[in-house]
Amino acid sequence: MKPVKVGLLGLGTVGTGVVRIVQGNQEDLSSQVGSPIYIERIAVKSADKPRSIEIDPAKLTTDPWEVIRDPEIDVIVEVMGGVEKTREYLLEALERGKHIVTANKDLMALHGTEILAKAQEKQCDVFYEASVAGGIPIIRTLIEGFSSDRIVKIMGIVNGTTNYILTKMSQEGASYDDVLKEAQQLGYAESDPTSDVEGLDAARKMSILGTLGFRTNVELQDVSVSGISGVSKEDIQFAKRLGYEMKLLGIAESQNDEFSISVQPTMIRASHPIASVNGVFNAVYVYGEAVGETMFYGAGAGEMPTATSVVADLVAVIKNLKLGVNGLKQIVPYKQKKLKSDEDIYYKNFLLLHVDDKAGVLAKITQVFAECDVSLDSVVQQANPNNPNAEIIIVTHDASKASMNKVLRRFDELEVIRRVKSHYRVEG
Repeated sequence: MKPVKVGLLGLGTVGTGVVRIVQGNQEDLSSQVGSPIYIERIAVKSADKPRSIEIDPAKLTTDPWEVIRDPEIDVIVEVMGGVEKTREYLLEALERGKHIVTANKDLMALHGTEILAKAQEKQCDVFYEASVAGGIPIIRTLIEGFSSDRIVKIMGIVNGTTNYILTKMSQEGASYDDVLKEAQQLGYAESDPTSDVEGLDAARKMSILGTLGFRTNVELQDVSVSGISGVSKEDIQFAKRLGYEMKLLGIAESQNDEFSISVQPTMIRASHPIASVNGVFNAVYVYGEAVGETMFYGAGAGEMPTATSVVADLVAVIKNLKLGVNGLKQIVPYKQKKLKSDEDIYYKNFLLLHVDDKAGVLAKITQVFAECDVSLDSVVQQANPNNPNAEIIIVTHDASKASMNKVLRRFDELEVIRRVKSHYRVEG
């Protein structure tokens, strides 16, 4: 049995996990694909760095081009990260007829369409299961499991850092700043956490899921993004009092081939399954016209969960290689992109207003909602000993995003409203 030779770009956390699985599970993997799998060459930043696994030094190189251009290598596994230079590496590998497995969400979100088109041209596989939700096999599920259905909604917790922060704030009543520092100390958050806490990481993942789910080219700029840095422990307490949990949710919805995608802090009904997903775990909720509601849950990051997805893709590539069907399973978007307008995006809203504590204020506020065609589900006015102004909590019925924007503009002009303290989407 001729061995399949693999080139590995990157030997960090995930790359180390890939080597562990390939070396440790060689017998099982070989029985699945019908031949041994050898990691032939590995591109690293430093060849002399101490490592937690045993690697033949002769396999290491600091030049990724040596791996890409090696004629003996059949498959490139990319876990090094980066965007522009990595794009060059992978396009060159495809040009040389090599198949690709990548965990690079940034690359696929920004250049996935170009890479998949090149793969189709060269009849090569490009698999990227590990780019979204770590060990959860959501990409393969969208491509294969829902191939006979039409997906109408994808709702997901796809960033473990923000879910950890919001979980600790909810369960312990801690402040955002305190939990962020703890997450950084534990290694769950980077020293510069902007990509995670401002929703950018989740937005990249949702653009990939939206492209696969709706079969159209969803670009990063199509995703409306808001992060969690403005979420206070008081906001979470209000949510719990009303029967909700606060989560950073990616929400993609399609109707009549028009879609909208957002990432934003969202109040989700506590009885909804996704509301119970805590800590660094991820979950993706998928609604299909035929199948109804389904949910996928698991570890969204980490050495072994992510490496498991990478190696599963590697196995799929090699099986296709044996069958001679590489390049036939790519999902290249074929539907024309049609974004929903703000007039067609509907959801419930939560608002916390700081207002003058005097008669007639509530009447003026409810009049604004009525004039903007927004109906109200509940209104609660209360005094706060720590706030000289009165607080009004409002939950609307489903309202268009355009109507709510009109309400907020009117509130800016209303003298009795001192501040719109909080505004969140409500689900469930």
